Amino acid sequence: MMRKIPNHELDRKSLQEFQEAATSSPFTLVLDSVRSAYNVGSIFRTSDAFLVERIYLCGISARPPHKEIRKTALGASDSVAWEHEQEILSVVEKLKNKGYQIIAIEQAEGSISLQDFEVQTDQKYALVFGHEVMGVSQEVMNLVDACIEIPQWGTKHSLNISVSVGVVLWDLGMKFRKL
Repeated sequence: MMRKIPNHELDRKSLQEFQEAATSSPFTLVLDSVRSAYNVGSIFRTSDAFLVERIYLCGISARPPHKEIRKTALGASDSVAWEHEQEILSVVEKLKNKGYQIIAIEQAEGSISLQDFEVQTDQKYALVFGHEVMGVSQEVMNLVDACIEIPQWGTKHSLNISVSVGVVLWDLGMKFRKL
């Protein structure tokens, strides 16, 4: 028989422990005008699970405090550091200047399939996720260092952005921890 582990036995980090651990994370997220506050909240929750260093909420992206973010984030907007910047291009330039490799998650010519992307232990990554319909803007695509594409085999050829964030962070996080 398998026993389900109750929450109080899961050895969760305290808020302070999380914030200290997240500062050593190689992953920062940049959201390019994500229109749904529910998606933003879900991204906060996933970012907490995978120790994301920071989320940049750009353009029209909803930001805390917001009831729809609160509903899906379940408190993760208190643990994950975030900033709002109207202009995504200035965020990308700022992160480039700090040594981050800028990676768009998009379907594009010359993209690298997620399973083929290799992470490096001495590199910081800014992962750019785009608007639910329009994706990552071409202006941002012109500035990225690389583009990762999530392989898909169905008829839709797209995933909800919060699902994409989860898939990418899990894959890259696992690769990083194996180094």
